[in-house]
Amino acid sequence: MSKHNNNTHNHSHNLVFGKNTELYFSLLCGVFLIFGFSVSKLTNLPTWISLVSYIIAYFFGGYFITIEAYKKITKGGFDIDFLMIAAAIGAAYIDSWAEGALLLFLFSLGHALEHYAMDKAQKSIEALSDLSPKIALVKKDNQIIETPIEDLKIGDVIVVRPNTKIAADGVIITGNSSINQAPITGESMPVDKTAITSTDNLPEFKDIDKKHIAFTGTINGDNNIEIQVLKLSKDSTVARLIKMVSEVETQKSPTQRLTKKFEKWYVPIVIIVVTLLCFAYLLIDETFNESLYRAITVLVAASPCALAISTPSAVLSGIARAAQKGVLIKGGKALEDLGSITTIAFDKTGTLTEGKPKLTNVIALNNFDEKEFLQIVLEVENLSNHPLAKAITKDIENIHGLSFKGIAKNIEAIQGKGITALYNNDKVFIGNLKLMQDERITVEDTIISQMDSLLQNGHTAMLVAINNKVIGIISVMDVPRAAAASTLKKLTSIGIKRMIMLTGDHQNVGDSIAKQIGLTEAKGGLLPEDKVTEIEKLLASDGKIAMIGDGVNDAPAMALSTVSVAMGAAGSDVALETADVALMSDKIEKLPFAIGLSRASKRIIKQNLFISLGVVVLLVPVTILGLTNIGLAVLFHEGSTIVVVINALRLLAYKGNL
Repeated sequence: MSKHNNNTHNHSHNLVFGKNTELYFSLLCGVFLIFGFSVSKLTNLPTWISLVSYIIAYFFGGYFITIEAYKKITKGGFDIDFLMIAAAIGAAYIDSWAEGALLLFLFSLGHALEHYAMDKAQKSIEALSDLSPKIALVKKDNQIIETPIEDLKIGDVIVVRPNTKIAADGVIITGNSSINQAPITGESMPVDKTAITSTDNLPEFKDIDKKHIAFTGTINGDNNIEIQVLKLSKDSTVARLIKMVSEVETQKSPTQRLTKKFEKWYVPIVIIVVTLLCFAYLLIDETFNESLYRAITVLVAASPCALAISTPSAVLSGIARAAQKGVLIKGGKALEDLGSITTIAFDKTGTLTEGKPKLTNVIALNNFDEKEFLQIVLEVENLSNHPLAKAITKDIENIHGLSFKGIAKNIEAIQGKGITALYNNDKVFIGNLKLMQDERITVEDTIISQMDSLLQNGHTAMLVAINNKVIGIISVMDVPRAAAASTLKKLTSIGIKRMIMLTGDHQNVGDSIAKQIGLTEAKGGLLPEDKVTEIEKLLASDGKIAMIGDGVNDAPAMALSTVSVAMGAAGSDVALETADVALMSDKIEKLPFAIGLSRASKRIIKQNLFISLGVVVLLVPVTILGLTNIGLAVLFHEGSTIVVVINALRLLAYKGNL
């Protein structure tokens, strides 16, 4: 029962009962089979009544299979469908009509279930496309015009009413709201969004601060907002997601490729063996009909239906389940690889850490009042445009509750050392030890050792002096994500052995963060090309490795790894294109779910192969020796196909420990 080209069979499906025609035909086949069987066994009615009933059952059971087989044969491929029809015709020829009808009933039921499973997986993928609304409200000259989203142009301004879906990827220019991004990123809590201050010289979409960005298909909260469109609907994150997930199916997993190869050899061998068995009566004492009966039973037993569907059904269910949770897995190969990983390399900035420096220590020295100390730092740093200065002022205001008064002036930056400014006509210096020494400010040994211990632990530390006297130390650091430590714990508990951080930062910073969140090791001071070398080493030592990053500066290292996982891929084209697995939200805690799901998929693929091959291995010898009748062979064989499909559908309910 091979995976069909969906487009071809959908046309033939929508015959009588809409798109479930195949399932109804299969059930009708069953009804007529039972009717014919009851008539022949339980009544004394003429035999032609049950025969007609069986023939009708043949029609309903064989209809779709014949179409499939015919398509394949015209292309020169003998498929399992062909084997099944041959078996059914053979059964009719030797007057085993009931068995033939049973065969067609179960085979068509398995087929219909397979398509149902595939359709269900597709549905949950296509559900993504229903995310985006069909109409947008465009604001032109203070009028609001309803516009189909295909007609939106870049630069249009759309109005989004409370609790409605957002119709385009863009930047918020008016209003604040909390937006539910679960449909795209899978994150459960609404995210607060604010309008951008000015739309002049906008950076690229992916570089705009996420708090000003809105994605197609996400749901607005309680406030009106206006959004300037930055991507056409065909390029929106949702559209790209759908395109990728539909392409995903074409990428065969290693197991799938193996079974395909196996089938290519196996089907012709079965045809040859069955043909030879028809002539067994020439060698052993039995009639031609008995030989034929056995040959047909073997034909049923040997068809690898369950085998053909065991992998694709599990792969599709796994990928569909991941998509519902905001994890995009590109194809069976990525799914199987992710499940076999025990070593993970992480990029640091933005993956394991927030990617933004935070004020970590405020130490007032020499009995200097802490509040006054902070006020001085706030006033001076506020005059600087340096990102660290911005981080310091923001945290002093937010955490320590001070506000800027505008007391300092005449700021000067001293390259590589720090800054100096006037505060109430006193001269203030903020910077490193070198700055203090150059300004001939004495720094006591105790203070130097405090500085050193901060630097050792990965902080960026600065001394603060006023009028030649050191009054304190402040330090900043890119702090670990809140969820990093618990995520790594979970990864260890599901059997990840090595977790390595690769960072361009100083080794001290790497070690400090590794210690805080529980990594096995950290490698610091790496340029992008050094990361590639590290991945090569890991591949040599560990065989398979996953690399997790934000997909922009890590692209070369990610391309080299066995499986690359991109974080926060919503809105980042590079990450979506290059990664094998994309976590749509910026949440690293989705990683254990993705790995757990891949493992569950691998387990189910193994179970399915075991069931399907087991049944074939068991039935073929038994039928060749003539120890079973065709009815039993049919039940076992087709039963295994149905079991395999239902087993694969379990993945759609996979929870992991979310």
